[in-house]
Amino acid sequence: MNSSDRTPADLLRSALATDPARPLVTFYDDATGERVELSVATFANWVSKTANLLQGDLAAAPGDRLALLLPAHWQSAVWLLACSSVGVTVEIGGDPAGADLVVSGPDTLDAARACRGERVALALRPLGGRFPQPPEGFMDYAVEVPGQGDRFAPFAPVDPDESALVVGGMELSAAQLVARAGADAVERGLTPGSRLLSGLAYDSWDGLSAGLYAPLAAGGSVVLCRNLGKLSAEALEQRVKSERVTDKAM
Repeated sequence: MNSSDRTPADLLRSALATDPARPLVTFYDDATGERVELSVATFANWVSKTANLLQGDLAAAPGDRLALLLPAHWQSAVWLLACSSVGVTVEIGGDPAGADLVVSGPDTLDAARACRGERVALALRPLGGRFPQPPEGFMDYAVEVPGQGDRFAPFAPVDPDESALVVGGMELSAAQLVARAGADAVERGLTPGSRLLSGLAYDSWDGLSAGLYAPLAAGGSVVLCRNLGKLSAEALEQRVKSERVTDKAM
């Protein structure tokens, strides 16, 4: 994290400039056995493609509000940084009826249909797979994102003092989010190279901080685990060892 970083997108750019090859997000789903590891460069590429989709195809602009109906998942992390890149406010678990756009997983499609704006659906299948049958009324993210550009430039500069995130009844500007993530990283003792294993959901600041923002601010990485409760104590211990975990949030 540099002193000039004032948005989550700034944090990602700093990470990319420092060490693009290092791991940033390692994702496990212990209900399916899925494991995905994304380097800073690979994660940033997904963010750029998603931001281009958001700004271009979905016509999103700074100040728009996006209801994010996704679990703790590597693709959720991508959407959080893509929204920051465009200047769109992410409302975690927000009301689709009051949002300009909605991004939904397969289990929340019925609720997401209340959105009168653009609707995007994620199958959350291994390797970012698409829906076998696209949900009616939704854009299938896995179909649309691969063809997007690998570089992103916002049409309008992102104001760090404007709203970036709403979670658990709390609203944060981009600058407030970055400051809070940096403070959390210091409190946890995270440093460059730290590996934080998180089994927390993305429905609270603590979950978002441990599962993305604090490791990013510290120059570390996250081992993001969905359905961690299905793992035995022995298997968890082995994962901590094999992934070189330095801290845990569970």
